[in-house]
Amino acid sequence: MPEAAELLVCVKCRRGQEIPEDDRRPGQVLYEALMDREAPEGLRITPVECLQNCDHGCTVALRGGDRWTYVFGNLHEVSHPDMLLDGAMRYQATTDGLIPWRERPEHFKRNCVARIPPLTTDPVEETTE
Repeated sequence: MPEAAELLVCVKCRRGQEIPEDDRRPGQVLYEALMDREAPEGLRITPVECLQNCDHGCTVALRGGDRWTYVFGNLHEVSHPDMLLDGAMRYQATTDGLIPWRERPEHFKRNCVARIPPLTTDPVEETTE
């Protein structure tokens, strides 16, 4: 069984819209849609307060073990939950978090906000030229 992974879902995301404080935000709707589906075994789906990508659609992060962490934006709460779970399954199946380019969901290819190395990665030596 693959090592566990975690999908962090910003539940405060407004998807660039003005939304009254008492309304459900698109990020919350996305989180609820993901929780209504069957997630890959070992994938934890965690709501978080803010991923600081507020004007660029709903935002999530994928992390786990010694893998690279990815942040993805421009997600839609209705049309992207199944794609997210598919991408999370592909991510979880890797040992380093690097899904081969051709196997990534198309949305992952075009909407990566950040890629963060694992804590166990050796620092790159600086070179002077």
